[in-house]
Amino acid sequence: MPHLTRRRLLRFGAGAALGTALGSLLNDEPSHAAGPAAPPPREPAPPAGAVPTYLTGSFVSAARGGVSTSWIIARPPDTTGNLRPVIALHGMGGNAAAVMDLGVQDGLAQAVGAGRRPFAVVSVDGGDHSYWHRRASGEDPGAMVLTELLPMLATNGLDISRVAFIGWSMGGYGALLLGARLGPDRTAGICAVSPALWSSYWLADPGAFDGPQDWADNSVFDQPALLSIPIRVDCGTSDRFYAASRQFAAQLRKPVAGGFSPGDHDVSFWRRQLPDELAWMAS
Repeated sequence: MPHLTRRRLLRFGAGAALGTALGSLLNDEPSHAAGPAAPPPREPAPPAGAVPTYLTGSFVSAARGGVSTSWIIARPPDTTGNLRPVIALHGMGGNAAAVMDLGVQDGLAQAVGAGRRPFAVVSVDGGDHSYWHRRASGEDPGAMVLTELLPMLATNGLDISRVAFIGWSMGGYGALLLGARLGPDRTAGICAVSPALWSSYWLADPGAFDGPQDWADNSVFDQPALLSIPIRVDCGTSDRFYAASRQFAAQLRKPVAGGFSPGDHDVSFWRRQLPDELAWMAS
């Protein structure tokens, strides 16, 4: 059973670095003035039946080799019931907190305010350079999501009978990979933002895969399952993954949502796209 903690939502400045952790902005140190320290103020208990809109916790992941793995659940304000989750996968060097820093809470509130069906967004630590698949070291962040995170979400008021995926860069690739592996019966949709895609192992960045066979085993090109899942791809025309992203979308042989617009491989582009992406996920 994971240990749960509730924290108040902190709104980051527009220039915050993608990898900044929420905990670094907290100031919970006790006073060092003379005399006994006053007990910390206690937050008022939520009304009976209330569901926190921002919930954090962690668990020790066996799939990741015993690594403590943090997660965050963001829900729209004033919602109750078992919402379906969108699993949000971070990019290289990121973490669960970095995903929320993109503006997830505001985007959820906007979507629900516009009359969209409410849903939750769940982010989780997947490792700095894991690419969300099993590595030669034995670490498998993809298995962590599918076999450890999803069952845990069912104990936290979420309906995991059908889920969706969204991801950025390394996480965009991971969203396509894990959505395909979960399959069309349980994957409601996939949004790949600036996905880190390569058409062959020899074009991939060093360390993204452990060898040609690892690339072949984990390629998202020519994945039959993706033909039956609604997919959105957003990528900037100045992004280094632009050509491969267009190639991927074309080989699906059916129109994908989203598109290619001016922008680079950066947080500015990702934040700009997020409100439309969350509205698409709600549909």
